[in-house]
Amino acid sequence: MKLDRYDLKILEILAEDGRITKSRLAEAINLSVSPCWERVRRLEKAGIIEGYGARLNSRMAVRRTPVWVQIELKSHHAGDFQRFEAEVMATPEVTECVAVGGGVDYLIKVEAETIDAYQRLIDGWLMSEIGIQRYFTYIVTKTVKHTAPPIELASD
Repeated sequence: MKLDRYDLKILEILAEDGRITKSRLAEAINLSVSPCWERVRRLEKAGIIEGYGARLNSRMAVRRTPVWVQIELKSHHAGDFQRFEAEVMATPEVTECVAVGGGVDYLIKVEAETIDAYQRLIDGWLMSEIGIQRYFTYIVTKTVKHTAPPIELASD
């Protein structure tokens, strides 16, 4: 799907303020309400807009301790990755997980009630034999930046 400057502006505005009214959105991109809303629906149907939600301040809503973890697996067969990823998907304390190259296999963000709760989670993973060779824990001391990525026109 080709995106033009109106689509990109819609995405930028909705990423910042998903609660904006139809009329304010149309005004912000300099279109009338109907064509603007048709574009939003088209972006939703195409799967570019996956949904709407609130970004919560976890420190205010629920006390959580954010921890980033580097994980290296013992073995690198497809089944090993699938088993580990299934465990991650089934663990609600894991709020982000990405597979990476460059010496480690995964970077995971865990939001646990306490450091002790985090360590019990890791201990459980190690005892469950899901294939962890080594892990490194990084306790978050301060969030410096947390924003949506910039919206840019994709090059062909």
